[in-house]
Amino acid sequence: MIIDTHAHYDDEAFDEDRDTLLEQLPSCGIALAVNIGASIRTTKNTLDLMKRYPYIYGAVGVHPSETKEMTEPLMDWLREAAKQPKVVAIGEIGLDYYWDEPERDIQKHWFIRQLDLARQTGLVTVIHSRDAAKDTLEILKGEKAGDIGGVIHCFSYGAEQAREYLDMGFYLGIGGVVTFKNSKKLKEVVAYMPMDRMVLETDCPYLAPEPFRGKRNSSLNLPYVVKAVSQIKGISEEEVIAVTSANAKAMYHIHDQERIL
Repeated sequence: MIIDTHAHYDDEAFDEDRDTLLEQLPSCGIALAVNIGASIRTTKNTLDLMKRYPYIYGAVGVHPSETKEMTEPLMDWLREAAKQPKVVAIGEIGLDYYWDEPERDIQKHWFIRQLDLARQTGLVTVIHSRDAAKDTLEILKGEKAGDIGGVIHCFSYGAEQAREYLDMGFYLGIGGVVTFKNSKKLKEVVAYMPMDRMVLETDCPYLAPEPFRGKRNSSLNLPYVVKAVSQIKGISEEEVIAVTSANAKAMYHIHDQERIL
């Protein structure tokens, strides 16, 4: 059974068939999925999905592009939300310089504040970093975030950056991009990294693997990612599934329970 460590099933792309899709995940080989908050609104949606489905877990947090909305009272709300039993991480948090808004100082401030929230709550982090390699690494090192742990979501940098994060104890999230013909850099990272630091993710509805690139993604497409990793690493697909699922449980501190097997 595969674990999807990063999904956005509250996205409007799923409005027409969300329940139908989520209900079929277990019978299609998906043990569980972690729905990730990206704003206060989507974090609230995540909490609702967690309550409705035993195999949906959640992360609470505010994406860097949404940090302009943040206030200290909302941080207090996140702190309370993080106490719910099936919340397994603070995320997704980090830096995004692709759109370069809100201002970088705002992104950095709330990144650090949410790292502190993870430390206070004992939860790991889901780190978003886009076109912000240097600043992300500097903040994580400066805040000693390796002591907190978590995953560099949708890893998009090269092997040298991968080594830095792996040395800090982070996992790397590998998804549909690894199947793209032009993903040479990510394929090199997958070949380089140890299997015991890899987790699988979709970031659905985004980043669907080949042959569905450009279409809506879902956890049902993870076997294509498994196949790509299997070919790169020279191991069986069964081993990829077993190792990455064990990694996901260890990373998120989800222990074997009847309801998620």
